[in-house]
Amino acid sequence: MGYFLNSLSAAGVASMVMFGTTAQADLRVSFDEGAPKDRFRIENTGACAMSDLSLLVDLAPSQGGLIFDVTSEGQGVEVFQPFEIVQGAEALDGVPKVTDGQTEISLDIVNLAPNEAIAFTIDVDDTLGQRAITVSGAEIQGAVVSYVHVGDQKSATFSTNAEAKISGTSCS
Repeated sequence: MGYFLNSLSAAGVASMVMFGTTAQADLRVSFDEGAPKDRFRIENTGACAMSDLSLLVDLAPSQGGLIFDVTSEGQGVEVFQPFEIVQGAEALDGVPKVTDGQTEISLDIVNLAPNEAIAFTIDVDDTLGQRAITVSGAEIQGAVVSYVHVGDQKSATFSTNAEAKISGTSCS
């Protein structure tokens, strides 16, 4: 079995060289509706580390008119939750300040290795639907995730499965 895996790896590398395929730096951003906290997870699914980039989560274009609800006063409904980094804080250059009713969060990522992740919890509310405190995949659809790295900007849109995937630049 080990020989097969080693042979497969060698074949994979050979095909990359033969066909000129290069390793990519890729991100997957997912949203999980939860009670009382919603969760965003940013994972480096690529083959190389991503460093010195700014990542923006923009809820404004979402189907549900989503906002961040972080205080008991303001535009949010009923339950609120402050922004909290729950995984990968060491990959960030500080914690962003999030105000109630805000539609964007920007994260400055210092270094995120392959298969590592950053996750944060917060409350997200729907301003257009009937279930303001529960956000479905269809309601986050259209929200945008983008990043800027050395002048290169890439973006992706959340689908109905509450996930956005950004194919990055080639590994150097």
